[in-house]
Amino acid sequence: MPELPEMENYKKLLTNKIIGKTIIDIEVNREKSINTSSTDFIQELRGKQIVKIDRRAKHLIFRLSSGKNLLLHLMLGGWMYIGNDNDSPNRTKQVILSFQDIKLYFIGLRLGYLHMLDENDLVTKLSDLGPEPLDPSFTFENFQDIFQSRRGKLKTTLIDQKIISGIGNCYSDEICFEAKIKPTITVNSLGKDRLFSLYNSIQTVLRNAISLGGYMEEPLYLGDQLTGGYNSHLLVYDREGKECRRCGGTIVKIELSFRKCFYCPDCQKVDIGLI
Repeated sequence: MPELPEMENYKKLLTNKIIGKTIIDIEVNREKSINTSSTDFIQELRGKQIVKIDRRAKHLIFRLSSGKNLLLHLMLGGWMYIGNDNDSPNRTKQVILSFQDIKLYFIGLRLGYLHMLDENDLVTKLSDLGPEPLDPSFTFENFQDIFQSRRGKLKTTLIDQKIISGIGNCYSDEICFEAKIKPTITVNSLGKDRLFSLYNSIQTVLRNAISLGGYMEEPLYLGDQLTGGYNSHLLVYDREGKECRRCGGTIVKIELSFRKCFYCPDCQKVDIGLI
């Protein structure tokens, strides 16, 4: 599932490609992917421009010239592609936005969605999300206040969107590895020094992943050399049985709250969180 770095990468690349362009046609092939009838959805979009793209957690917000918004969540398996009739993935497209010279394809929206919302509904929809971990206002003091009252496992706490937004299965493992903390440790056993290390690891891992284009496998457009660049830099996620690049140990996979979890038992010790 795309997480904060992937959506931030999409935001930047899409901004360069479609901002200010007029939507001249819309195709809806799966009405369950939107929140209105296809007729209303098309009528609302035709002739409008996307004037800005924002990101909130794992969502993208396409700001329309009409004042309304398209809220996108790709969920598991969703992705996008910018192309045309001669450059189009051989996949089912749930929604297609056509501009003068290009098309934006929304693919794999079986669990994801593209919803038309006014500003009030958008605020309500996103109201239960936790703070953005890369926002300047998210200081260590804020982070410490949030985590000191938690009693869950570290990984499950990191991926809880109501606590901190944007971190998912992949980057929670990478963050724990960066901080040298076992993902199964209970949060309230972390001392201040380890909390500070964890906070810095969140900043480091997410910013690095953004700069490398995240881990999405499919490019956003023909010639896209950025998207997916983080794949070769993954240190623990999806590396079960491989050698730890830090200590030479072996990466293991366990299941934690029905989610796969990867870590190095040799350099992510259980008792490290007690320091």
